[in-house]
Amino acid sequence: MRTSDLQHELASLSGDLGVEFGVSADGFPVARIADTLLAMVPARDGASFLASGWRLTRPLSELMRGDFHGHHGRLDDEAEFRARVFETARHSHELSALGRIQIRMVATTPWGPSQLATIYAEGIVSHMTAGHGGFHLSAERNLRVSSLLRKSSPWYEEDAEWAIVAHTFPDLFTAYERKCADETIRNSWPSAWEEIHGRELAPGQSWTKDREAFERKHAGDWIAISAIFSNQHADMTEVVATRGGRRDGRAEEIRFLVPRAEYAARDRFGFVIDPDRHDPYDGPSSFVGWQGRVA
Repeated sequence: MRTSDLQHELASLSGDLGVEFGVSADGFPVARIADTLLAMVPARDGASFLASGWRLTRPLSELMRGDFHGHHGRLDDEAEFRARVFETARHSHELSALGRIQIRMVATTPWGPSQLATIYAEGIVSHMTAGHGGFHLSAERNLRVSSLLRKSSPWYEEDAEWAIVAHTFPDLFTAYERKCADETIRNSWPSAWEEIHGRELAPGQSWTKDREAFERKHAGDWIAISAIFSNQHADMTEVVATRGGRRDGRAEEIRFLVPRAEYAARDRFGFVIDPDRHDPYDGPSSFVGWQGRVA
């Protein structure tokens, strides 16, 4: 697509979704969607992240870093920022068309008394409480949930289980919510996702599946369960490790010294001790709990 055609398409899309783009007083890209403002804020490491603001009426060119808050994910470039803005705008547009009804109702939930309820459809109600929340499904609605994901209880909490409701009743959710739901199920219940979709998830596509693979691979290895910068050895990290990373209080614990840079680059599921390079350490400890246990 020619640059002029792309610019025309983006301008048309911006108008259809009510999006206004601009540059802040501090020089980073910003956008307005009704009362919501989004910004591509530079990070300290040279990258950028998505931040948001609310009900700021000043021109985009007058906005500054202090007007935005939150960290809604890293951004690789301005093209990704614009894609996130359009995704947010579509979500807002679709959300208003769904016509969800918010009401106060007397209801007891697993997380406490309901403070605000949102009716998605008959038999599908989301409840907010003082500390948590989630969906309640009628018996008939709950039977429509796949047996791979269905709970015996009709309550589905808001952190991850909400995705089961969105997967079961996709017409009641926006495209953005459906995308998030698919990602949540993929990460939380990979076996169910694979059976539903009829294909196997590759490494890197499911946090839970990757963690389980890591644990199987390193079940007999020494894995760090705690770490601290060493006060006795410069540029070293002192770690306490157990076999397989067990934390049940009964596992044997051994300390090791690991170069700080190496420990900082550890796998997201834990640091695996290499017996060929990391020797057990029994010297003075920087761990308060170990200081009385060494000579």
